[in-house]
Amino acid sequence: MARSRDLPAQQQRLSAATWAVLARDGLTGLTVRAVAEHAGCTTGLVMHAFPDKRALLRHARELLHQQTAERADRVEAKAAGPEARLRAVLHQAALLTEGKRDEARVWLAYTAAAVADEELAQLHRSHNRAFVARIDRLLIEARPQLNATQRQDTAAALVALVEGLNTLAILDRSTYHPRRQRQAIEEALERTRG
Repeated sequence: MARSRDLPAQQQRLSAATWAVLARDGLTGLTVRAVAEHAGCTTGLVMHAFPDKRALLRHARELLHQQTAERADRVEAKAAGPEARLRAVLHQAALLTEGKRDEARVWLAYTAAAVADEELAQLHRSHNRAFVARIDRLLIEARPQLNATQRQDTAAALVALVEGLNTLAILDRSTYHPRRQRQAIEEALERTRG
């Protein structure tokens, strides 16, 4: 990568490289050197933008949150009615397409790092709670019979189901294939009807 003043382009290239390395090689493969090699630049340039592995991980998690929130916004806006919005947001969060496999791998690698790092764990909690809050908001209209406590518990359970399915599907796609994931989500939604 040429040394230029086009900082947004450099940051975009480093972001793409960070994401690709983390998705391909997992947590143990994420190094400044690996990102530099993938981006075709020096380790010095990477370290200028991301001084350490934690900074690379934070950046990857922020990108993941941004991408998934934008996708959820799009499917929510397109869905007709409260039930369809709830269903669409849950399904878009599940690992139902090969294209989302990298997202799930990045999420899993980040989560593994966050277990032993409170700063990373706090960022993860913040983004996870935003997803739970979105599902809670959607449940207000889709399941008006639920009181606030029931709704919050249901939102947390639905998010846990989707995130658990994603984690399992990364490692065992034949057991947790897309049809089975859809079925699990649909059965969980049916149980919330009361």
